[in-house]
Amino acid sequence: MIIEQFLKEQNEQFQTLLKKSTHAGWMAQTTGEKKWAEEAGKASSEFSLFYADKERYEQVRAFLKDTTLTSEQRRQLEILEYGMRENQLDKETIEELSTMSSELNYLFNTYMPEVDGERLSANDIRNVLLNSTDSLKREKAWKASKEVGKVVSEKLLELVKKRNVAARKLGYDNFYKMSFANQELDMEEVFSMFSDLVEQSDDTYRKLKSELDEELAEKFGVNVEELKPWHYVDPFFQEAPANEKTNLDTFFKGQDLEKLTADTFDSMDMPIEGLYASSDLEPREGKNPTAFCMDMNREGDIRVLCNNVDNTYWMGTMLHEFGHAAYNKYVNRDLPYLLRSFAHILTTESIAMLFGKMTENREWLSKFLKLDDSKLDEMMPSLAKHEQLKMLISGRWIITFVYFERQLYENPDQDLNSLWWETVEKIQLLNPPEDRTNPDWAAKIHFTLAPVYYQNYLLGELTAAQLYQYIKNNISHEFFTRKVGAFIRDEFLAPGATYHWNRKIEKVTGEPLNPAHFVKAYCPNEKVNN
Repeated sequence: MIIEQFLKEQNEQFQTLLKKSTHAGWMAQTTGEKKWAEEAGKASSEFSLFYADKERYEQVRAFLKDTTLTSEQRRQLEILEYGMRENQLDKETIEELSTMSSELNYLFNTYMPEVDGERLSANDIRNVLLNSTDSLKREKAWKASKEVGKVVSEKLLELVKKRNVAARKLGYDNFYKMSFANQELDMEEVFSMFSDLVEQSDDTYRKLKSELDEELAEKFGVNVEELKPWHYVDPFFQEAPANEKTNLDTFFKGQDLEKLTADTFDSMDMPIEGLYASSDLEPREGKNPTAFCMDMNREGDIRVLCNNVDNTYWMGTMLHEFGHAAYNKYVNRDLPYLLRSFAHILTTESIAMLFGKMTENREWLSKFLKLDDSKLDEMMPSLAKHEQLKMLISGRWIITFVYFERQLYENPDQDLNSLWWETVEKIQLLNPPEDRTNPDWAAKIHFTLAPVYYQNYLLGELTAAQLYQYIKNNISHEFFTRKVGAFIRDEFLAPGATYHWNRKIEKVTGEPLNPAHFVKAYCPNEKVNN
């Protein structure tokens, strides 16, 4: 009874704090107003202070020693402990870290670079890198995308060092190690997994990237060795460029992205259209220029922010973000509030990624875009190869970010600008720009907004590959069916955070996370280490 009463109180307090935090956070991201950025910082501080309560922390640790706990009680206490462990700090430190992070987020959300006297949004820069054949124009746009790095780098490094100081107070070598531990991730296991992925995919990646570079060199009238980062289609080489055979933008021109997204989830008896009214899906100045999903209260108020344009990128983004939204919507509402969420960041990313990549899936293109079989027969070989390249480019980018971020926290005083380009050159095989002295790395908002998060994107991709193959082999050859929807909804989503993430994967697919499924899917000619 004592434990039940304790958990009841923690769930109630957590609920109150979450609602306040998400409201301020949503307003900050959708208005660009500094007052809401400040409110979000305050709310974040209050949340951190909840976790920082030493008496509560010691009580949680004491309860966890009880051998008579139910599995549900133990899991709630474990989640509390992981949240509290990294917050056993003094109030001043907690508030300082929250305030610095909010200030940096405000700079990211409101900064717009200028090129030849014209202010460029993130979509403007993306459009140049997607469509322009003028190398000079591309170079200017790419460099403009990095300008925010110069604006935030000094304050960001100060924040990194303060995070490290805070982590050392709690007995960790640095903030990075602390974050891995509190995300229930084994750092050496994850880095070993990523290292193996680089090795096992290397021949395939080099072959495909070499073919891509030859195409780009011909397109821009330069030699392969003269290709620079601005010759690719996004500022960080996260994506594979579509060529004439794989550029689907013409099929999405004039399409209703909201309807296509709703139809996709409706086909699996997982409707999400009711979430549109409270979401913010159209581009406008002052709001966050990217995309995310936010569960406001774990009671059904789930919102998505996008900046939609009728093209392939934003169609995939809508499917991705509403994959997150579906996860949040279909968690069992009878669970205790603390368990009424995803099992781990990587499990919600896996569902988002599973849906986000469907814009190049034959079944989806036929069922929702209504492309006929003859057209699909013509397109699919190129699309399949493009999907392979896209996944390998994405994987290499994530590993680049993760490797660099680890070293950033291990030694923030080293020459990070050079280290960034050394890592990019080694892992992504990109030619660096002549000037490597700028803090180009700092232009990636995740260093500020979501520190030590990026590894979960790739772990999510590995999970998505494993889940998709299990569904195809054991549930249904067709994906967009009510049977598959029921399986995903009832087996993967509904249990929420009841289980450790890897136990969940094992319960659903019959084995713990196994990267072999990703290698088999995207590097079919490589040797797979099971």
